[in-house]
Amino acid sequence: MAEQKRDYYEVLGVAKNASQDEIKKAYRKLAMKYHPDRNPGDKEAADKFKEASEAYEILGNAEKRERYDRFGHAGTQFGPGGFDFSRDFSGAADFADIFESIGSQLFGAGFGSMFGRSRQRDPNAPERGSDVEIEMGITLEEAIFGGNRDIEIALGEDCADCHGTGAAKGAKREKCRQCGGRGMVVAGGGFIQFQQTCPICHGEGTIITNPCHTCHGTGRTKRRRSINVKIPRGVDSGNRMRLAGLGNSGLRGGENGNLIVVFNVAEHPIFEREGNNLACEVHVPLDIAALGGTVSIPTPDGEAQFKIPEGTTDGKLFRYRGKGITSIHGDVGDMLVRVVVEVPAGLSSSQKKALEAFAKTCKEGNYPEMREFKKKSENFLKMRDALLKK
Repeated sequence: MAEQKRDYYEVLGVAKNASQDEIKKAYRKLAMKYHPDRNPGDKEAADKFKEASEAYEILGNAEKRERYDRFGHAGTQFGPGGFDFSRDFSGAADFADIFESIGSQLFGAGFGSMFGRSRQRDPNAPERGSDVEIEMGITLEEAIFGGNRDIEIALGEDCADCHGTGAAKGAKREKCRQCGGRGMVVAGGGFIQFQQTCPICHGEGTIITNPCHTCHGTGRTKRRRSINVKIPRGVDSGNRMRLAGLGNSGLRGGENGNLIVVFNVAEHPIFEREGNNLACEVHVPLDIAALGGTVSIPTPDGEAQFKIPEGTTDGKLFRYRGKGITSIHGDVGDMLVRVVVEVPAGLSSSQKKALEAFAKTCKEGNYPEMREFKKKSENFLKMRDALLKK
């Protein structure tokens, strides 16, 4: 007794009044789940894939669906064994669309269309040149103020001897034996066979048997070129700039690629960059730190005099608004100045005597931080002695 088939609507998991779009979506989901290439060696998955495909073959066609709704499975007998799994689906546009989508998800974006729908690439058609990315090291000054820099770079262009064809003078391209000139080869197996780009001719359908001696069949050569790069003001490390049409030249008259410049700002002997802020350490003489005064500091706006308050301690951080870098978007950062109190060195005898005389006039209150440290030290020693006596 023949095995009783399940209801096609039940197989696809849709209602009897489902729209054609709902039926197609339901089948696409099942086909992705049970596809043989996703379930190698799984007979149950293969059977469910065939069952779903059979159901969609009927319900996805308005005329066949009407017959099925009226007569059931009896109205679907196409051949001696019912549904013909050996038939050619190349005329079924919906099947082609669905399996092309499945193939792309299974094998990646490079997967070719199925059922011979992919067109062979014209080997003589213009082809856009590839983009070239380079890293450019620049100084902090160039990053702040902008500038111009000439760079030397090797770029690809059409071979002058073969004019980009890759074939030696007088030679012609020959039909690819791997794909028979179709540019596509069959991959996979079982119920559905997919086509993908030929790995030998890369979809062109022809190959070069007598390559150009200059470019070795690539159709490309390298030539060093000098390019002037305009450095934008406020650029930072990692910023990218696209120079349209200055990359590798196109093949056979195709448009050029782009040159992508990635900036890398070098370290600076004075400043550190923190976003749009500039940070630096400024050495301040002992007398200015004690009595107050001004120090000269370079800024993007020129030399500036910054006020140091009386009694400024070592490590004190000051922020001067709007004295940093103007970014490429127009935002202005700040200047961060950390004070380093410098003790005088190389004192003469008279200077030493003067300093000694000054020291005698100082009291503990003149050194509040030293006094605070002394108190903490005394507390530590008291606790030490108490613990050691126990």
